[in-house]
Amino acid sequence: MAANNKLILALLSMLPLIILSATATSSKNYDAKAYVDSWCRTTLYPNLCVRSMSRYVRSRAMQNPRDLARFALKASLFRAKYTKAFLLKEVKNLETTLRPQYYALVHDCLTQIRDSVNQLSLAIAELDRVNRRGGKSQGDLDWHINNLQTWTSTALTDAETCVSQFPGRRMSKLKATIKGKVKNVEETTSNALAFIEHYAAARYRARRP
Repeated sequence: MAANNKLILALLSMLPLIILSATATSSKNYDAKAYVDSWCRTTLYPNLCVRSMSRYVRSRAMQNPRDLARFALKASLFRAKYTKAFLLKEVKNLETTLRPQYYALVHDCLTQIRDSVNQLSLAIAELDRVNRRGGKSQGDLDWHINNLQTWTSTALTDAETCVSQFPGRRMSKLKATIKGKVKNVEETTSNALAFIEHYAAARYRARRP
């Protein structure tokens, strides 16, 4: 009985610390969400931005433009990989069903999205590289930022090229599905590029005397 009383007293003494810790964690998560929401409103697709970034807000706090750019790129890469897998499956299906009117179109789109995956992967690696090296000189920083912008822009162009092959609204279910998935890649990549521009501006401001 005495042991139980001591345990209860120990737990009660810890209660304020537990409540304080929970409050701090909740506040931190709320601040991260508010930070992301505010920046998402500056993109072309704010609602999509909030949805695609929500999984990363839950995993860790976002505190600066680099965090936003990196997780936006990861969100875009996630969608591009998912779409690439879908297109690869459809290309194989079209090969077996002998539907040449769709095969060439879907295969071309797969090529574009596969390139987007590669470009976005390079962009994430470049962002990590510039963060480690710090852009010691202005020329070095310019080179890293230019690579980051170029690869993300190329990934965006690839997705846009695929979407442009599905004009209008009247189309088959397969075409509509592909267009919707690739459009999602295009829009998440556009948002990522916007965050990269914010990151670049912040880095350049930080280097001003």
